[in-house]
Amino acid sequence: MIASQYKITLPGNYDMEQIRKRVRENGYKTDGFYGLKFKLYLITEKGVHHNLQNSYSPLYLWKDSEGLNQFLFEGFYDNILTSFGWQNVHIEVPLMDTTTEKIKEKKYVLEIARTIEPKESLNHFRNRVKESLPEMGNAEYLVVYNPNQWKYRVFYFLDDLQGVNAENGVIYDILHVSQ
Repeated sequence: MIASQYKITLPGNYDMEQIRKRVRENGYKTDGFYGLKFKLYLITEKGVHHNLQNSYSPLYLWKDSEGLNQFLFEGFYDNILTSFGWQNVHIEVPLMDTTTEKIKEKKYVLEIARTIEPKESLNHFRNRVKESLPEMGNAEYLVVYNPNQWKYRVFYFLDDLQGVNAENGVIYDILHVSQ
């Protein structure tokens, strides 16, 4: 598996209804996309959920690199290039994935970013991360890491924001889920 995400930062006065409309009209186009476990169409809005900026930040989880390669290099990503210009696509390796079909029912994502501090050994790293995860009830989650930057991110998929402290991370609204 492989995770990818691009985060398009939009001006503070950007009309986010434009993104909502874009997703309503086009989100279905990635439903059933080859190699895709899921794509979450995510946004943040300045001033909502303590977010400091507007963004469009789709998150993908691919079954393997073939689907990602097809998406990037066979014309599909060109829609992003045409609309928003050149974007960096962040690639990460999944460490833990508890997601099921229930992800389609979720409304929010909480993203928590952490640094992987230098250690003498990374043995049992997965267990240390799992033990350090904030409790979010029965929320499904995805943990991805990037050894190039020695960082990891946790994405919690939530029905509501009860008990969520926005200061601990970024809260996204989910506009559509493709599987």
